[in-house]
Amino acid sequence: MEKIRTDLLVIGAGSGGLSVAAGAVQMGAAVVLLEGHRMGGDCLNYGCVPSKALLAAGQAAHAMQAGGAMGVTPVVPDVDFAAARDHVAAVIDTIKPMDSVERFEGLGVRVIREYGAFTGPQTVQAGDHEITARRIVIATGSSPLVPPIPGLDTVPHYTNETIFDLRDRPDHLLIVGGGPIGMEMAQAHRRLGCAVTVIEGAKALGKDDPEMAAIVLDRLRAEGIAIEEDAPAADIRGQAGAIEVAVKDGRVFTGTHLLVAVGRKPNIDRLNLGAAGIETTKTGIRVDDRLRSTNRKVYAIGDVAGGMQFTHVAGYHAGLIIREVLFGLPTKVKTAHIPWATYTSPELAQVGPTEAQARAQHGDRLEVARFDYRHNDRAIATGQMTGAIKVMVVGGRPVGATIVGHQAGELIALWSLAIANGLKMSAVAGMVAPYPTIAEINKRAAGAYFSPRLFDNPWVKRVVRAVQRWLP
Repeated sequence: MEKIRTDLLVIGAGSGGLSVAAGAVQMGAAVVLLEGHRMGGDCLNYGCVPSKALLAAGQAAHAMQAGGAMGVTPVVPDVDFAAARDHVAAVIDTIKPMDSVERFEGLGVRVIREYGAFTGPQTVQAGDHEITARRIVIATGSSPLVPPIPGLDTVPHYTNETIFDLRDRPDHLLIVGGGPIGMEMAQAHRRLGCAVTVIEGAKALGKDDPEMAAIVLDRLRAEGIAIEEDAPAADIRGQAGAIEVAVKDGRVFTGTHLLVAVGRKPNIDRLNLGAAGIETTKTGIRVDDRLRSTNRKVYAIGDVAGGMQFTHVAGYHAGLIIREVLFGLPTKVKTAHIPWATYTSPELAQVGPTEAQARAQHGDRLEVARFDYRHNDRAIATGQMTGAIKVMVVGGRPVGATIVGHQAGELIALWSLAIANGLKMSAVAGMVAPYPTIAEINKRAAGAYFSPRLFDNPWVKRVVRAVQRWLP
């Protein structure tokens, strides 16, 4: 048994763990990094990266059929499904060196390719290594949740960890779960030539603003995706090529392949957390607002910390941990400025509360500024007029924003910046965006907030008339 003492031990080489390890070692700390599976974690290998690559392949196929209004004769694309999967693999391989063992060892990190388990408050065993660290960061992420639906354990099915290995195009893909993962995979596979049925126990995209989510769902249905809501799966039966999903109201849906996309579970089973005095909740490791576990020498970040499950949240947590662990400066996790996006076409993005949530929080103090894509010149020119933005404003400052439409995931970043820094709507209104761009939608939303104050205000008109009488 090799005994190692270090300043910082990071358990998990996903996006959060890698960010902590890279930052800490380059600032002079001794760092050990444990990873028992794939470097890069879920995001690189099974999540954000492959899903967006597959969506891009689907978009390329869809574009061949969508140019009629611009004088381009639509054609049915000849989709090589295996080659589309090769594109996904090539994207992963291109990014992979940034997350590799070689890169991190080159930075000075001691990388050990083993799973770790606590044997004491500040000691972890990983294979033939016993590591004692002054501070420990758990960044083990999450895995797909496979619910105990009767019959599921006997029927072949995919999760996000296995769907990207599928090289033969499914004739009919059944997807249990209508959240962001389910809807992204539905559109990608439909555009690549698969029949797709989404089976959702409640409402598809149910965590988003219902008005804006409906715009996305209408587009997906128009593309031929069957979206069955209020349909909790009660029984799954069949075999590869002939699978049936029965729901509680008696409906039965039949397909050739099955993807289960109903949520995530924290990766904590291997850690032996009790040996370190670390408590857990239903969603992950119990942490305070400084990301400290019940063992104050151990922190948890990203999905395993039980909060918002996004790669960029793990990166945000990593920055806070660097400040806390390396410099001893107290930090506090905030979530009001954390955006998220669903990368369907059109995209759906959110930061802060939805309109309904904001009304519940702020009541009559809330104002909602709105602007539609159909009034944006770039959207008109490119035929991407479906969509809208809503900005929730309290006391002249944005508290939340919802965007559905082309590049919504890009546009939402401005509102995260505004909320994070307490900017007023006047700051966004004062921005100058190049013309014509989709980015003007943000500025026009701010303009929609001020328009009634300027153009419908009798006092403004009186002041202007008075000034005009006095001007030479």
